[in-house]
Amino acid sequence: MDGKHPHSKDSQHPAPHQPRLVAWEVTRSCNLNCVHCRAAANCGPYQGEFTREECFRVLDEIAAVAKPIVILTGGEPLLREDIWDIASHGTEIGLRMVMATNGTLITPATVEMMRSSGIKRVSISLDGASAATHDAFRKVKGAFEGALAGIEILKTGGVEFQINTTVTKNNIGEIQELLDLAIRLGAAAHHLFLLVPTGRAKEMVDQEIDAREYERLLRWFYRKGREVPIHIKATCAPHYYRILRQEAHLRGEKVDFETYGLDAVTRGCLGGTSFCFISHVGIVQPCGYLELNCGDLKERSFGEIWNGSDVFKRLRDFSAYKGKCGVCEYLRFCGGCRARAFESTGDYMAEEPLCMHRPARMNNGPAR
Repeated sequence: MDGKHPHSKDSQHPAPHQPRLVAWEVTRSCNLNCVHCRAAANCGPYQGEFTREECFRVLDEIAAVAKPIVILTGGEPLLREDIWDIASHGTEIGLRMVMATNGTLITPATVEMMRSSGIKRVSISLDGASAATHDAFRKVKGAFEGALAGIEILKTGGVEFQINTTVTKNNIGEIQELLDLAIRLGAAAHHLFLLVPTGRAKEMVDQEIDAREYERLLRWFYRKGREVPIHIKATCAPHYYRILRQEAHLRGEKVDFETYGLDAVTRGCLGGTSFCFISHVGIVQPCGYLELNCGDLKERSFGEIWNGSDVFKRLRDFSAYKGKCGVCEYLRFCGGCRARAFESTGDYMAEEPLCMHRPARMNNGPAR
């Protein structure tokens, strides 16, 4: 998924285990060929994608459960000819519709359709502060300039946007430049996605930063969050919510909504608890990186899957977490990356493999 999740006021205090965010891969087709792509997407076409009417039905089913933010993602969602019909329907039934795109296909006409269909925010991925780095990620010459051009069109058209960056060893030295670029471009937010080696990104497992660099980056990120004029968020980096509390404790601060905003009331790994992913063929997963079939929307309703999936139920049960995650004092704030645990061990409830923290309870006996 390329998307950051702009939050609505209704999402500040959701009921337990209500969906707050739903990312929907409305198509797997894409005009780029990114090396880190979760979906290993290409131009397609792909069989089994939902029709316009089926998309409407799924949106109705989501709205019957809650009113989450729905992220229209891909692939490249702008390759769907009926994308504006889908966005408009979601808006009409009270869902907050946002979009994740690579930016290269945005035109003034596109922006007008975004506005008229109720798209509230657009995320654009920049994985390098220069064309050389970004285009190497995207495997398309001109992708960087195309994304910047798309951003300028969004700004001119008055559509709010954010920048997403997937962090690897290749670009970690450019993170400060990327943050500066996001601010200079006028982004509402900058989201850092820590690489999860699934899909095409399995080939990039050697580009995943190690636990020590992970910790250093997230502590830097915490400090920057207090300095910069835009919202910044760590995604696929659940440790951040431990670090936030550790740093706040050192400063004598209370972690509440007044001081830390949504960071105080969200959890690190949201998969299956307040977030889920819908694949291009309607398979519901905890997230885009954790490819566990929790239900098929061509066979069951969204509500049946969200409330009845055994995988979701297990993810919501803190007593089911294993290793040091299971005994960690920050479990309910962090949760560890379930996709990274699954990729590393084959068990999605295993401990997060890239965490340096030693829970206090481990000093009093072995972890489960």
